[in-house]
Amino acid sequence: MSNQVTVAPIGRGVGAEDAVRWALVLKALADPVRLRLLSEVSRSSGGEACVCDISGSFDLSQPTISHHLKVLREAGLVSGERRATWVYYRVNSVVLEQLSGLLSGLAVVVGEPRSCGVDE
Repeated sequence: MSNQVTVAPIGRGVGAEDAVRWALVLKALADPVRLRLLSEVSRSSGGEACVCDISGSFDLSQPTISHHLKVLREAGLVSGERRATWVYYRVNSVVLEQLSGLLSGLAVVVGEPRSCGVDE
């Protein structure tokens, strides 16, 4: 997923292509380990962390943590930069802000009555 995900305007719904992209993001966040990893990266000093910095908080091997970070990267939630043998990760705040906008848009009730003909 590219970091150029856009949020559909409120009231217009989410198109098929955007739904596929957002489903990848939400699926990545739905895993407890990945959600914790995103949290660890976001609160790291300097705004970035490598596997060596955060692996101690998890009862998982370094390759498993790297796999979860790769899923977060593919979803666009983090970016990675290789330095020597380590990859340093940063949270992609733009995607998180867009996700927040998407969820806020879904929570908005448009002022139209239900169209299924049921009277309240």
